[in-house]
Amino acid sequence: MLSLFSDTSTMFLNTLTPKFYVALTGTSSLISGLILIFEWWYFKKYGTSFIEQVSLNHISPLLGGNDNPNQENNNTTPSSSTSSSSSSNSTHQQSMPECKVWRNPLNLFRGSEYQRFTWAKGKEPLTYYDMNLSAQDHQTFFTCEADAGKPEYEVMQRAWRERNPASRIKAAKDALEKNPDCPTAMILLAEEDTSSIVDAEKMFKQAYKAAEVNYKKSIQTQHQSSTNEAIHRRDVNVLVYVKRRLAMCARKLGRTREAVKMMRELMKEFPMLNLFNIHENLIDALLELQAYADVQAVLAKYDDISLPKSAAICYTAALLKARAVADKFSPDIASKRGLSTAEMTAVEAIHRAVEFNPHVPKYLLEMKSLILPPEHILKRGDSEAIAYAFFHLQHWKRVEGALNLLHCTWEGTFRMIPYPLEKGHLFYPYPTCTENADRELLPPFHDVSVYPKKELPFFILFTAGLCSFTALLALLTHQYPEPMGVIAKTVLTWLYMPISYILEKLEAILPSNLLHQLSRI
Repeated sequence: MLSLFSDTSTMFLNTLTPKFYVALTGTSSLISGLILIFEWWYFKKYGTSFIEQVSLNHISPLLGGNDNPNQENNNTTPSSSTSSSSSSNSTHQQSMPECKVWRNPLNLFRGSEYQRFTWAKGKEPLTYYDMNLSAQDHQTFFTCEADAGKPEYEVMQRAWRERNPASRIKAAKDALEKNPDCPTAMILLAEEDTSSIVDAEKMFKQAYKAAEVNYKKSIQTQHQSSTNEAIHRRDVNVLVYVKRRLAMCARKLGRTREAVKMMRELMKEFPMLNLFNIHENLIDALLELQAYADVQAVLAKYDDISLPKSAAICYTAALLKARAVADKFSPDIASKRGLSTAEMTAVEAIHRAVEFNPHVPKYLLEMKSLILPPEHILKRGDSEAIAYAFFHLQHWKRVEGALNLLHCTWEGTFRMIPYPLEKGHLFYPYPTCTENADRELLPPFHDVSVYPKKELPFFILFTAGLCSFTALLALLTHQYPEPMGVIAKTVLTWLYMPISYILEKLEAILPSNLLHQLSRI
């Protein structure tokens, strides 16, 4: 029976025509090409291979693999996925933090800046996720339990949650009709219903008068009860927010010294309030005035090991150190005589800044296009790099040779730092969750910067090779059907020889009745 099967197989191979091989190779090329296109699309969207994910999630558990295959790919809490490697590699390293989203200290005005971009380009510069976070911030900063029952604050609660800008503005105007001295309604109108910074400043000045009156009232009764303390805390948030925005208006309108004065007053009056990171606004204004000694004094206070770092802190420190040597720095001379002490200090500061946020240099060096910064940023992510470079690129250009020094040295950081996903050198390990969070914060027309750069998965490379090989076979078989047919038959014969050998051995070993049953099957 097995010999009959062998004869049938041989006869089948001999009857195959070149058209069969053309169809076979063409179909194989088409299928592998479709798989390659799907794998590439899936990788660009999700950052991983579909085949690999299916293997890890469904096939590996059946084979007794890891019970939690997605542990390393978890993009929400990287502390759980890297704590063990972090502790084993470096016991003194800080624990890996979650990818916390922070409010951007230098966010623009929606009405007079973001909206103008929408009118000019027809694109939305802010994502819904970003705006929703702002709505949550406003509800947290500007409301308290004592506001329950007040008609204007009930309206404002709805206003913060409105997705449509026109509905938010209408709700704020309704709140002002119920209470003409409602500062939070004025804040919303100043942010969204004004078409210029001048108009926004006028509205914020009205809001500041109302906020100051409320603050002076609540400061006298803050210690009487917990409710009064909550009211006072809310009034402080409103007052600080409005005055900080007024300082930003002055900064944008060219009254930089006035803006510095207002920011210093806020930091002096409310020294414990780090909610709005006013010191980053102050650094930007002082750099505009080229008051580098004052900037150094601010850095000495806030560049502390116990305080959270930011790109503004790290890169400003690098800029000040680069300023001392950048005008005379030459890579050719430095390679011959070596780096001086001051140059080494500047290079180390640049390496420190690049390790904290590796996305910034490409924006400062204009290797990557800038967009409007979002209202929220992710520390050490692409969103923070955009927010920093958007305002500080001019300060780097103003210091002669600073960008040249950055260009010559920043890439060396990646050769000095240990593998960033497992351990850090000066900071905690670089988080693995930045890409997904940045995609939520940044508009879809922006090409999100990814670090460390993802390598192409094996299955994409394998599928690309398979597709290319089968396409080449299909082309050769179509052009030279007879020779390719002979080659294919030869290859199939070679493949069939061991199979026929096994079948002959089975025919000699197996009983005849068993062979008869197999043939019936």
